[in-house]
Amino acid sequence: MDSARTHTSPSDDVPPTAPTGRALATEAVHAGRDDLAALGLHAPPIDLSTTYPSYDSRGEAARIDAFAATGAEPEGPPVYGRLGNPTVARFETALARLEGTEAAVAFASGMAALSAVLLVRGSMGLRHVVAVRPLYGCSDHLLTAGLLGSEVTWTDPAGVADALRPDTGLVLVESPANPTLAEVDLRAVAHACGSVPLLVDNTFATPVLQRPAEHGARLVLHSATKYLGGHGDVLAGVVACDEEFAGRLRQVRFATGGVLHPLAGYLLLRGLSTLPVRVRAASANAAELAGRLAADPRVARVHYPRIGGAMVSFEVHGDPHEVIGGVRLITPAVSLGSVDTLIQHPASISHRIVDAADRRGAGVGDRLLRLSVGLEDVDDLWADLDRALGERTASDAIPQREALSRVE
Repeated sequence: MDSARTHTSPSDDVPPTAPTGRALATEAVHAGRDDLAALGLHAPPIDLSTTYPSYDSRGEAARIDAFAATGAEPEGPPVYGRLGNPTVARFETALARLEGTEAAVAFASGMAALSAVLLVRGSMGLRHVVAVRPLYGCSDHLLTAGLLGSEVTWTDPAGVADALRPDTGLVLVESPANPTLAEVDLRAVAHACGSVPLLVDNTFATPVLQRPAEHGARLVLHSATKYLGGHGDVLAGVVACDEEFAGRLRQVRFATGGVLHPLAGYLLLRGLSTLPVRVRAASANAAELAGRLAADPRVARVHYPRIGGAMVSFEVHGDPHEVIGGVRLITPAVSLGSVDTLIQHPASISHRIVDAADRRGAGVGDRLLRLSVGLEDVDDLWADLDRALGERTASDAIPQREALSRVE
């Protein structure tokens, strides 16, 4: 990483534009709400119904037949909660607009969303997956264990084309990656995929910092639990994609029951309205902390992506468990993307389920800590980290040039 990017806040960048031509910040506030004024409403309603009355059973039969054939959302009033929900649909519409895709399909968790993608491709006889490490630990485990009948070939980004087989149904990357924040050239990987769909886990970047569909990805995955919700109070996943693939995902969701609760859909739609503001403010804090950590002799290495963002990973010379036990303002907890700052030890928690050799081979070392930076005052956050890192000696000093070279 160059020194200028280390200390540049994403809020200094030109505001991104959504595919509609409106600024992303405007879309974040208004997408999924376009009809409210005509309904005489300001806040989106929460529809908690599980079923909906209809006196036209012939019409219902026709709508269900249409859904079974294509997975298209039934026209007219809702039918049943597993086919779709009006509140959840508002969130799906908004997220698709922000990612620049035709559609989005929400699920009960990020892992439910990924599972649905694998089931869709597997149902077509395309069970082979090409994947690039590191991924989120449970995504890695789902592929490696073959729990859904999938077979995985692990490779680096340059090896994607050579790893493809006739039965390859999916290429999966995460950029920036969890937890090392390694970045992938999405356009190059999409080109290497040929006709095989590329799925990009965009959880860390969010559509505020990158929109993978613009670089050739057919599928964009989010653990919506993280930044999209943004307050640590909702569990969800979502796949943004074209309408054809969305139809298949809806069919899997209907058959398996991995639906998103309407209240969660409401909270996610509300979360999207502040997403650009939250991501940019937290990213400014993260960039500042990355610079301070890089200049600290108690820290061996700092990982912070060129794209920016609110995630920082760093390796310590001492015991990482002591750092976890030493924080007081920062919360030692799994997950990320909340308004408050969280820290965790990936080798013990988020990536514990990954084989140790594979974990270390992907750069997830035993001294690595992952920091999800929130919206607190950056000096208060640094004071807490400084205390948790332990005492420093009088000789501790790193020249500025060397400090900047330690940020990757």
